[in-house]
Amino acid sequence: MGTVPSPHFVIFPFMSHGHTIPLLHLATLLRHRFVAVTIFTTPANAPSIRDFLQDETISIIELPFPKDVDGIPPGVENTEKLPSMSSFYQFARAAKLMQPLFEQALLGLQPATCIISDAFLGWTQQSAEKFGIPRYFFFGMSIFATTLYQILGIERPQARAISPDEPFVFSTFPWLKLTRNDFEPPFGDLEPKGPAVDFMLEQGSSLANSRGMITNSFYELEPRFADYWNQHLGPKSWCVGPLCLAKLPMTAQLSQPDKKYETWMQWLNSKLADRQPVLYVAFGTQAEISPEQIQEIARGLELSNTSFLWVTRPKVLEHLEGFEERVKDRALIVKEWVDQCEVLRHKSIRGFLSHCGWNSVLESICAKVPILALPLMAEQHLNAQFVVEESGVGLRIMPRNGSTRGFVEAEEVEKMVRELMEGEKGKRVRKKVKEMGENAWEAMKEGGSSWSTLCLLIDDACGGKQVLIDV
Repeated sequence: MGTVPSPHFVIFPFMSHGHTIPLLHLATLLRHRFVAVTIFTTPANAPSIRDFLQDETISIIELPFPKDVDGIPPGVENTEKLPSMSSFYQFARAAKLMQPLFEQALLGLQPATCIISDAFLGWTQQSAEKFGIPRYFFFGMSIFATTLYQILGIERPQARAISPDEPFVFSTFPWLKLTRNDFEPPFGDLEPKGPAVDFMLEQGSSLANSRGMITNSFYELEPRFADYWNQHLGPKSWCVGPLCLAKLPMTAQLSQPDKKYETWMQWLNSKLADRQPVLYVAFGTQAEISPEQIQEIARGLELSNTSFLWVTRPKVLEHLEGFEERVKDRALIVKEWVDQCEVLRHKSIRGFLSHCGWNSVLESICAKVPILALPLMAEQHLNAQFVVEESGVGLRIMPRNGSTRGFVEAEEVEKMVRELMEGEKGKRVRKKVKEMGENAWEAMKEGGSSWSTLCLLIDDACGGKQVLIDV
């Protein structure tokens, strides 16, 4: 009998932190299973990837990002550096120009067992077909949001709603009340059109032809939607998350003396010593929030009398004159990057005021911290609906006019912060998130649902040949 070569997975993340980090976690998990891993990226993104992985056994191949792309300033190789999110689709389209270089590089590698690439890099499907290897795509969304977007395009239930805030139902999930505003414009429109729609339609055929979808979720969190996807939509979804738990066992054991001296860590420790619960506030790196909205959120936090740690970009503070000084006794404003998982795991953290990016939702659930949802863009409004109505792990701040995309007032922020931190509803969601957090950990442990699904995925990619040695 000949020996089966050990599997080699090629991973190509989209150049955006929220898309990249889960796939780096997946790379770590694959290495634990003795799978060889090669990651493709661009020169500007490579250093942070190396730094994040801290694993010499994972190969990183750098492909130059296309130059002189209309609307993309020179040197921008990551969506975080775009002058505005309005040029997002130009950026995503530009990545397609890397295809010849990608294929040339594949020729020089140990033959790939499969390609795992972001759904926004649909052209990698053509490359996979050229080389006769399976490609799985990664959608950084919940299976709940992915399913609803798909059905929205097929059944078009939004056509029954005259106004953007009129609720409509999906025949498949009649208990869900959604509005056109719950979907990122222009997808909720009656006649969706524009560059975003064109781009997604272009990706659609490559998704339909791929071998499967890798989902950063765990079956127990959204079973109805995982089942529906696999029975009625497809291609097959593999729930292998929460991927943020991939690195924890290693980092939890390391003593990190430098971390102890970080200002925010010292501050949280002091709050813990004073038995003061803290609300963590962060809205991700991509969302564009108006100065007026930032001022209302800040005023609501100030009025709530709650201790809070707010991680934000320095330019946000330009609109909040005197705010830092006024809240200095019970708040800390952090203007640089922090390890969000570490903040959420701190014993003083009692709630998370979040934009509901899917990575943040999962990190909060894993840390057993309830969420106060304030969605801003992309599929975050659906995530907020999921957090509150479907999984019961959080509460939501609602805009004054009842529209999910309306303006949020300080009084509503104050009321909901107090409710989450001290109220009855807060107690209820705290109990629920604790339960869900335990399920997340169980799913990733040996024999758990996500652990087993990853075994099946490796097996599927290898064409059913048993090559697994697990650690």
